[in-house]
Amino acid sequence: MSAPKWRIVMACDDAGIEYKNTLMQDLKNDPRVASVEDVGVNEKTDKTAYPHLSVIAARKIQAGEADRGLFVCGTGIGIAIAANKVKGIRAAACMDPFSVERSVLSNNCQVLCFGQRVVGIELARNLTKQWLGHVFDSSSPSAAKVQCICDYEEEEAKK
Repeated sequence: MSAPKWRIVMACDDAGIEYKNTLMQDLKNDPRVASVEDVGVNEKTDKTAYPHLSVIAARKIQAGEADRGLFVCGTGIGIAIAANKVKGIRAAACMDPFSVERSVLSNNCQVLCFGQRVVGIELARNLTKQWLGHVFDSSSPSAAKVQCICDYEEEEAKK
């Protein structure tokens, strides 16, 4: 299955701005990417907390304004947790090729998160390139598991 031309939304806090800027340039130069939207931060002095930026970006995916997100903070963990609070969004902090692959192929994650303090920039660049090539197969055995996640999300929303 070939990958579509992705519309990517990016977010970071002040601990991830260098990686966000580097990865954004890579994405803009990749023929598999149709567009890149940056929701910030854009200055090292901007101390906006990552949950705000993560949720803003995740809501763009939820609304159909973007297909995927690439988010960066110090560890990748907090920004992923915040994105996962948005209904229908699945985000994962990944640090190796297998996790990136499985985040999409097994879990239909729309958001890839990195930690600038824990993943080297060249690894992050390579993982991003790999991520663009993965497409979830809704007829795969993993689809039923992803549906279970969605069902639990719906159940929790009713409480």
